[in-house]
Amino acid sequence: MAYYGKCIETVIEQLNKFQPEKDSPEQFLEATSTALQTLSPQKQAFILELLSGCLEYRKLLAVVVDAFYVRAGWLCPRADYSLFQVICYLAMFQLQELGFQLFCDIVRAQPVDKMHKFLGFFFNPLNLCSWIKDEWSLIYETAHVRENWIDPLMRWQPEVQELIHQLEEVMANQLPRSKTKARVTEPKEFNLTVPRPRAIPVPEPVPVVAKSKPVPRSTYQPPKEQQLLEMAKRFNRWKAEELLLQANIEEMRCAVPRSQGEPPMQASKKKLQLRLMPQIMKTSKLTFYEPSEVPVKLNTAAILREGSLYQRQVEKELQRVDQLVDGAGDFSEFLEWQKKMQAKDREEELTAGECRRLLGKLSREEAILARQHVTQENKQKANQKKEETAELLQQCAERRLQEEKSMKELVEQVTEAQKNVKLVQMKLLKDRRQTVQEVMEESRELLQRSAETAKEEQKRRCELISQLRALETQPMRKGKLVDLTQIPGYGLEGEMSVVELRERLALLKESQRREEEEKRDQIIQGKRARSQDLQNRVEQISLCRAAMGRSAALRWEEKKARSAAPGVPSQDERVLELQRKVEEKVAERRRKQATLKPVPAPAPRPACTKAWAHLEEQHWRDLQQSRERRLRALQQSTSAAGHGRRLEAA
Repeated sequence: MAYYGKCIETVIEQLNKFQPEKDSPEQFLEATSTALQTLSPQKQAFILELLSGCLEYRKLLAVVVDAFYVRAGWLCPRADYSLFQVICYLAMFQLQELGFQLFCDIVRAQPVDKMHKFLGFFFNPLNLCSWIKDEWSLIYETAHVRENWIDPLMRWQPEVQELIHQLEEVMANQLPRSKTKARVTEPKEFNLTVPRPRAIPVPEPVPVVAKSKPVPRSTYQPPKEQQLLEMAKRFNRWKAEELLLQANIEEMRCAVPRSQGEPPMQASKKKLQLRLMPQIMKTSKLTFYEPSEVPVKLNTAAILREGSLYQRQVEKELQRVDQLVDGAGDFSEFLEWQKKMQAKDREEELTAGECRRLLGKLSREEAILARQHVTQENKQKANQKKEETAELLQQCAERRLQEEKSMKELVEQVTEAQKNVKLVQMKLLKDRRQTVQEVMEESRELLQRSAETAKEEQKRRCELISQLRALETQPMRKGKLVDLTQIPGYGLEGEMSVVELRERLALLKESQRREEEEKRDQIIQGKRARSQDLQNRVEQISLCRAAMGRSAALRWEEKKARSAAPGVPSQDERVLELQRKVEEKVAERRRKQATLKPVPAPAPRPACTKAWAHLEEQHWRDLQQSRERRLRALQQSTSAAGHGRRLEAA
């Protein structure tokens, strides 16, 4: 008996090493035979026969063992998978050769509870004649399965049932012995200190907030003083503009430089223009700005920077006036020479621009002529290509018709072969659905039982928690009364009661509050002084801006009048030469357009085009039908395969 037990252990060990994804059975058997050469020939032959049989019929054995783990052996460890495979192989293929007595000895040498469960599941007549037979019939033929495996196993039913009964008696005899031998561990409680119960804190009194006064209506209304200040500011601004305009009109003749060649009539016209201009500017300024609309919002740094800039400009202007009063000369001659040179440069720029424009126009005319020549050549080439493509399309259409006829014959043959396969698949699906329903009912019952036990455990825990919380919330009085007016009497210097300490703190807070108010008043006064200074600077800046704007407008009018004067047409030789060339190219292009006639395209062959359109329409219709048939067949096969996989997984 020990001889067969060691052989079975060796087979189980080798089966655990076998990996179907990486190893092939032939190479694995060769490696195993080389590793077992130290054993006797008899033992080596028995091990190799068992191992090769388990590898050859592993699909049949996997059907039984996987179903056993799902239905009856869910408590058995996964490490015993190879043991159940070996016992199943011995019962199916080696029971006649070994003899029933030797098979019983091998079974008794294994764990009794596992063998009792597995043999009771495997030799159950209901399992053998129903789903085991159907699953094996998917791998081998039904007649072969019934004659070689199902009928012999059914003949051994009485002896096997007696063996199962003996195993059950052995299990019943082993249970009391294990209870007497086992020694139960008795736990002892730790000697821990009992924690004191937590004291309930005294609730703090809710502070009473004083009722606040409502916000006065004057907060959301602008004050009257601000409106009065705005009116005064607008009046002062208007008055300053009047004074500035009057100063500009009545300024001294030496302050306005004029060229030597300018006649006095023009100077008088300028003076008249200056006299008439201020009235328009005054009215526009008065009507444009509103008190609530500020042209530019400046910060403090920008106001100070711009104020210092205008101050420097005023100082420079005063210095220039003093120099003119002292008899300094002006730059009128230099300015006149500068204007002449600028006019000469401007005229040269205009002639260069005209040359560039005429060169661009000339290149455009040349490009149009070249494009006309290229389009004429392309039209001739396109007509030749069209004739060649029409002939090729006709040949392709005839070839495709022949290919489609051959493809239709192949599709009909394939559909006939698929019909027979579908009938077999439907039968298998029905059988598998029945097994899945049985497994689902069993799993549903187990889930209901586990849910009931979980609910009972949850109720018990809730009751314990409510009891503990009730014990924690019991009131406990702890503490002593304190007199805040009493001095502690420790003998320290400056010792006082809590009440006296609070009074001194209140006096200290009051003195700090007074100091903060004094500082706040000083800061407010400083801010007001700075803001008044900034307002004065802003008014000065606005006046300077207005004056500069008026002077810029006068300069712009002079420039506009100068540019509006009619210019002398250019008489440069380069420009005249380019104009002549452009006119010649335009005349040549128009002459070619008049003489050029469009080349007539060859007329299409009506019979060829009609036949090709009919063939193309027929081809696309047949192609769409064949794709629909393939899609339907693919959907059916994928749905059947997916359902089969779900059944196997269940």
